[in-house]
Amino acid sequence: MDLFTLEHSKLAYRVDFVAYAVMVVVLALSLYFQNPPDALLVLGLWATAGLVSWSLMEYLLHRFVLHGMEPFRSWHTLHHQRPVALICTPTVLSAALLLGLVFLPALMLLDGLVAMAVTLGVTLGYLGYAATHHAIHHWQPTSNWLNTRKRWHALHHRSNCQGFYGVTGKFWDRIFRSDTHPTSL
Repeated sequence: MDLFTLEHSKLAYRVDFVAYAVMVVVLALSLYFQNPPDALLVLGLWATAGLVSWSLMEYLLHRFVLHGMEPFRSWHTLHHQRPVALICTPTVLSAALLLGLVFLPALMLLDGLVAMAVTLGVTLGYLGYAATHHAIHHWQPTSNWLNTRKRWHALHHRSNCQGFYGVTGKFWDRIFRSDTHPTSL
């Protein structure tokens, strides 16, 4: 199993989901067992802040990194050309980015438990994004929410489309006016 390829085997693709699910469980259990009981509410709020912040990160990464910066733009273009192929960021790279861009800055600015809580929230958001993106490309929608997400994402995959960057939601597309057909969905 090659951990550094963009196009994954079915096994490597599934390992990505399992790795992040395990990371969420490990972080949640670590927070639960490593802190005083009266800190659980505060840490839960930090984790919620991390989860909420993921939606903005998702939008910014998709719009400005995946559609603007090499080599990520070329990699993401492959996904646009072959949307049902198992093309995704290698787990090693995405985990390194979570460590370097979320956990370590939070650790330097706050403390260890808060850094773990924020990272838990962001990781949970990333896992939700990955699952949603997979469902959009590989499942038949069984809910109105998923059907709406699938139609929104289909607009993004149109040739030469510059918009509809949100995968799990349209809030930031609306805020930054990158939804060229806001009443269509």
